Amino acid sequence: MSYWNIDFPCSFMLSLIELKSTMKIEQIYTGCLAQGAYYLESNGEAAIIDPLREVQPYIDKAEQNGAKIKYIFETHFHADFVSGHMDLAKKTKASIVFGPTEMELGFNAIVAQDNQEFILGKSKIKVLHTPGHTMESAVFLLINEEGNPEALFTGDTLFIGDVGRPDLAQKVVKDLTQEKLAGHLYDSLRNKIMPLPDDLIIYPAHGAGSACGKNMSKDTSDTLGNQKKTNYALQEMSKEEFVEKVLDGLTPPPAYFPQNVMMNIQGYDSIDEVLERGQEALDPNDFEYLANQTGAIILDTRDPEVFAKGFVPNAINIGIDGSFAVWVGTLIPDVKQELLIVADEGREEEVITRLARVGYDHALGFLKGGMNSWGKAGKEIDNIPSINVDEFRKLSESSPENIVLDVRKASEHFSEHVIGSVNAPLDYINDSMKTIDKDKTYMVHCAGGYRSMIFCSVLRARGYDNLINIKGGFAAIKSSEKFPVSDYACPTTML
Repeated sequence: MSYWNIDFPCSFMLSLIELKSTMKIEQIYTGCLAQGAYYLESNGEAAIIDPLREVQPYIDKAEQNGAKIKYIFETHFHADFVSGHMDLAKKTKASIVFGPTEMELGFNAIVAQDNQEFILGKSKIKVLHTPGHTMESAVFLLINEEGNPEALFTGDTLFIGDVGRPDLAQKVVKDLTQEKLAGHLYDSLRNKIMPLPDDLIIYPAHGAGSACGKNMSKDTSDTLGNQKKTNYALQEMSKEEFVEKVLDGLTPPPAYFPQNVMMNIQGYDSIDEVLERGQEALDPNDFEYLANQTGAIILDTRDPEVFAKGFVPNAINIGIDGSFAVWVGTLIPDVKQELLIVADEGREEEVITRLARVGYDHALGFLKGGMNSWGKAGKEIDNIPSINVDEFRKLSESSPENIVLDVRKASEHFSEHVIGSVNAPLDYINDSMKTIDKDKTYMVHCAGGYRSMIFCSVLRARGYDNLINIKGGFAAIKSSEKFPVSDYACPTTML
C-alpha cells in the first residue's frame, strides 16, 4: 500500500489498495470529518463514491490517469457533510446514483433498484439496498472482471467495529422512529451483508471521530470475516436485543445534520460561488461595521493559545487545525448563519472550503491582515487567561474556592477525571452554561486544550468573564502527577 498527499485541505491522504484484479481503488480519507470517499477505476472508466464538496481533485486524478468519471455513487443522503455530487456531475457529465428512494430530488439522478448492476470498465458495481441508518441507504458491491465479489463499500450501514446510528432519518421523515430504523438495520446486516464472502474487503464512509456512530474503530478497512468475529452488531442476537444495543448510549445528533440532509436532497450553490462570496477581504472598519450591523457570528479559526492572547471582542474560537467542521456544526445550529472569519493569513480559502463541506455557505468575508491589522487600526482587543499546569496548581492552592470545570464528553469524564471537578460537556454548552455562576471563578480544561478554549470563548461572548483556560488539558494535568485523579473506568460508549 502506498500513500501520497493531494491538493485537499484538512490532511487528505489517498491510499492505493492492491486488489486481485486490475481494478484500482483509492481511499480518500479526511481526518477532520473522519470521512472516506473512494475513487474506483477500471479500463479507463472511473467512479467516485461519497465525494466531498470540493470536487476538482477527483477530476484531476481521473485526468492524470487518462480515465473518464462515469458514475457518482452515493451510499445515502449524508447528514454530516454536503456531498459534491451535483458539482461533480455538472463538471464531468457523470451520472449520480442513489439507492432506492421515494424522495423528490432537486437534480437529475439514477434511483437504482435493489441488486441493479452498473458496468465500470471490466468490472461491475452492484447496488444492495440496506435501509436502517437511513431508508435509502445502500452498499455497493464491487465485482471484478472474473465475476467475483472483491470489495464492499458500506457507507454508514457498516463501520469497522460499529454500525451507523439509526436515529438520523427520523429527523427528516416524521413517521420513522429510531426503533423502526434499528429493526431495518438488523435485517439489512443479516440478509444483505453477512451472507457475503468472508474475504470481502469492507470500506466504510467513516472512522473514529465521526458523529454517525458511537464507538467505531480508527481502522478504515477490514475483511467482512473479521468484522463478523469482532463487531458487536454482527454477533448472534435477536432483533430486540440488537435494537437495544444499537440505541444504547446515543445522544442527540448535531443540529445541522437534518439541514445537510436536505441540501443533499434538494441541491445547493456551487462550491465555486461559495468560495468567491466568502473570500471577500474586509478591512478592520468594514469588518467592524458588518459585525455591528448584521447578525453575523465572528468565527476565529486560529490556534487556541494564539487566540487567547488577543481576539476581536465576542469572537468564538474554533481552531482550523482541530475537529473544525464537527464543532462548527455542533455550536452553530443554523447552516444559514452569517459568519465573519478571522484566520491565519493565507488560510482563508481553506476555512471557507471546510465550512462549505458542512453546509455553512454564508461567510460574509474575512478580516484582511488578520489580528495584526485589527490592532494597528486601534480596535478593541479582548483576551482569555490561559495558564499552564504549574500555574493551575498554585492557583488551586491559593484559591481553593475556584471550581475545576471539565468540558469533555460525559464518557471521558466518567472514564477518568480530576477528583472534585465538575463535568460540563462542550457538546451541550447551552445546558452546561446553566450550571455556571457568573460570580464564581472556573478553571476550565478538556483533553488537550482545544475544546476548553472553544468553551471559554463562547461563554466569554455571552458575558461570562471568570473563566481561566488550562493549557494542555487533562493530559497535562494527569502527567504532572500533582492532582488527584480518579481510577480509570472503561466507558461503555464514546458519547
